[in-house]
Amino acid sequence: MQTILCDIPQYLLSLVEHLRAKLRDPNFLARHRVRPQDFTRQRQLTFPLLMLFILQQTIKSIQRHLHEFLDELAQGEIFEPLTSGAVTHARAKLKESAFVELNQDCVLPTVYGPEHPIQRWRGHRLVGIDSSLVRLPDSEELGNTFGWKEAANQHGATGTRFPEARLSVVYDVLNRVGWDARLEPSTLGEVALALSQLERLQPGDVQLNDRGFTGYLYLAAVAQRAHFISRCSTGSFLASQELFRLNRANQSRVLWLFAPPAQKAQCQRLGLPLKMKVRFVSVRLPTGELEVLATSLLDQALYPTEEFLTVYHWRWGHETFHLMLKGRLELENFSGRTPEAIRQDVQAAVLLANLESVLSEPTQAALNEPATPQTQLRQVNRSNSYHALKDQVLDLLYRDDPASEVITKLMKLFKGSPVAVRPNRKVPRRRKPSFYRSYHFQRRVKKIVF
Repeated sequence: MQTILCDIPQYLLSLVEHLRAKLRDPNFLARHRVRPQDFTRQRQLTFPLLMLFILQQTIKSIQRHLHEFLDELAQGEIFEPLTSGAVTHARAKLKESAFVELNQDCVLPTVYGPEHPIQRWRGHRLVGIDSSLVRLPDSEELGNTFGWKEAANQHGATGTRFPEARLSVVYDVLNRVGWDARLEPSTLGEVALALSQLERLQPGDVQLNDRGFTGYLYLAAVAQRAHFISRCSTGSFLASQELFRLNRANQSRVLWLFAPPAQKAQCQRLGLPLKMKVRFVSVRLPTGELEVLATSLLDQALYPTEEFLTVYHWRWGHETFHLMLKGRLELENFSGRTPEAIRQDVQAAVLLANLESVLSEPTQAALNEPATPQTQLRQVNRSNSYHALKDQVLDLLYRDDPASEVITKLMKLFKGSPVAVRPNRKVPRRRKPSFYRSYHFQRRVKKIVF
């Protein structure tokens, strides 16, 4: 395969140095330990080592992961073995906010810094807020914290239950970074949870919404902070119902929406307008199905109707982000059984995903430049890139190896075995997947990033 060389951008070197300094900062430790006396005694699992141990997101047993981690740390020397209970006691002293601060103060400022090229659509960042239900380990404490889900089958309730939570993520679909992740009880609705995350939006952002987020109150709340593009259901606003009835693509209509009588009091209490001007756009999917989008981008000259199909398709990147967390990284295979351990795993997974997005970007840019017009486009194999990043996390963020050498090694691993991009390839979706086919995939086909 042709060797792909790419220079290391300065912003990557600055990011690694910033992360290393943050992990060694005594003030950072003081902010994110449970008690003032925590992490004051000299132990093998120090504060930064514990964070990196959790960041590796392994699905192996804690004891096996711990032996491999200490062996890598010892670099050939004989190490003092620890028990998995030592990890349990150590992480009880750590707050999940440590991973959040690394993401908010180090990774995101790098992504949106002056040295890093930002992907935008007509000057706007495209942001999604969506949630997914997460099955938690069978623990009474987790069930009391996040709520229980009653299991049922075709015959009704089975008499069993399991803890379940709702994970909601604010996600930049073009730059592939998560801004904010919150794990709440599954009984909390996705719209109510998304409303609490709207503070992350800035003027000029465009939020991409699925059909569940197209109520008047939610759109009015988004419009106070940013723009929106929302997919309408066939039974939503009268204007969208009319476009569905006409069944014609590339139609655009601007009209006033009024708050439903049942929501007027709530809108007034929240300081939301009782009417707003909205543009409805109809697009035709490749399958022939018609979809209607509601948007606050009213200018048809600046935002042509024909582009909305492509723009809304980019929202699929948010769906695949949840799929990556629960699939490739096996988020639901948690490494602890306490609420704090669960939240640590979630925030560490989002931080790891953001680091992979930033560090693999130069390699992806090199892969985007084919040698000839006939060369097939390629992209970084995400399974390999996550594995490489987790394998090199000690060299990257803990040891004093030059950051340029570690990043160069990662780039060589990222460019290995890229996958081909087939934009026109369509695989028909099975409406009713067989239980046996699903079991075969989960048991014998599905590959996991260890």
